[in-house]
Amino acid sequence: MGRLFGTDGIRGKANIWPMTTETVMQVGRALAYVIKKHSHRHKVVVGKDTRLSGYMIETALTAGICSMGVDVLLIGPLPTPGIAFITTNMRADAGVVISASHNPYDDNGIKFFARDGYKLADETEAEIEKLVLAENNHIDKIRPTAEEIGKAFRIEDALGRYVVFLKNTLPKGMLFDGLKMALDCAHGAAYKVAPIVFSELGARLTVLGAQPNGMNINHQCGALHPEVVAQKVKETGADVGLALDGDGDRAILVDENGHIVDGDKVLAICAEYMKEKEQLKNNTVVGTIMSNFGLELFLREKNIFLLRTKVGDRYVTEALRAGKGNLGGEPSGHIVFLDHHTTGDGILTTLQVLKIMQETGKPLSKLASRMQPVPQTLLNIEVKERPPFESIPEIKQCLEKKRKELDGKGRIVLRYSGTEPVARIMVEGKNEIQVKNIAQELAMVIQKAIGA
Repeated sequence: MGRLFGTDGIRGKANIWPMTTETVMQVGRALAYVIKKHSHRHKVVVGKDTRLSGYMIETALTAGICSMGVDVLLIGPLPTPGIAFITTNMRADAGVVISASHNPYDDNGIKFFARDGYKLADETEAEIEKLVLAENNHIDKIRPTAEEIGKAFRIEDALGRYVVFLKNTLPKGMLFDGLKMALDCAHGAAYKVAPIVFSELGARLTVLGAQPNGMNINHQCGALHPEVVAQKVKETGADVGLALDGDGDRAILVDENGHIVDGDKVLAICAEYMKEKEQLKNNTVVGTIMSNFGLELFLREKNIFLLRTKVGDRYVTEALRAGKGNLGGEPSGHIVFLDHHTTGDGILTTLQVLKIMQETGKPLSKLASRMQPVPQTLLNIEVKERPPFESIPEIKQCLEKKRKELDGKGRIVLRYSGTEPVARIMVEGKNEIQVKNIAQELAMVIQKAIGA
């Protein structure tokens, strides 16, 4: 990754580089320059979450795009997947999301969608980055004037379009009349649209986290704190709970007993259902290296193959687009239903699970109990350098020994953080004590070899 783009767009502390108005305006200019080379429509959708700094960044980004002769369609707060949908629905050249997802309110970020609703290709992001960081930037000389300057339009019906799209992912006429639901919107981008969708489908809602003030997004609520909605489920006797994150692209569900249902369990529920309906492409589910081994064991029993990718929903989507399947996701609740959408969508994910609950007549607890996660231990070790683990003899030797100990009944994943000087150790298996011991031994070896 370069200096500007990370694993999911650009992100940082608002009003500190790279999330300054000056840099954001240059990003807008670079984006407009790149898309003008490949399109004749010349319009970009810009949406955001509820952060205070969103106003500042939206204005700077719009100025940059318009200064290159490209129009901007402003849609205000809407979940990231909603912006991806509006980009394709309104036949725009690109979509821009102003959000730092699950980060605290004083962070912000920018991520991009291409005209087809998928995230921008790495090559396009690299081209934008090169233009922004160039010392002698040739696009600075491009200054449209008079009627060639772009315009900005406020799109008032974006939320309504997205609501219709979401409801159309269900079988025609399906409603959830009488369903009691606790809904936590994280004071984020879904604070308007999520209650509308579920209430219009008949659910009786107890809504939390729907009073954004610019500074409370993700604060002790939402997908980062599913225990909040879990408690509300128990208090109200709800049938299901949903905790969304700040930009609404992932969902953590809660069953009627207040137990948390993560992305791995959602994948298990949906994969089993889709296979029975002959809807699961290639009998394959795409997960990541962090997907629990229990999911792999469950799918194996159903003759479903689990294909693992690197951590990150974009890698899951890339594998799905390559024809590997039509269902994938992460434990964090990013679930992609490629037959319905181009990216993870927390509301859509929940609708698909509610559909399965209704069609099978089973409560969420019954559906989720079909897959049992195995014990897992995660450790982080600060490191002074990041060489390949296999290149260090003592680490390689220890890793080989411990994998033999697990004897195919567990997994070890070693990886470096993409943003910090940290080695991440993940060990899982059926024996919890063994898993913890293996993780500790690996941690000691890594600490001795490359620890900070």
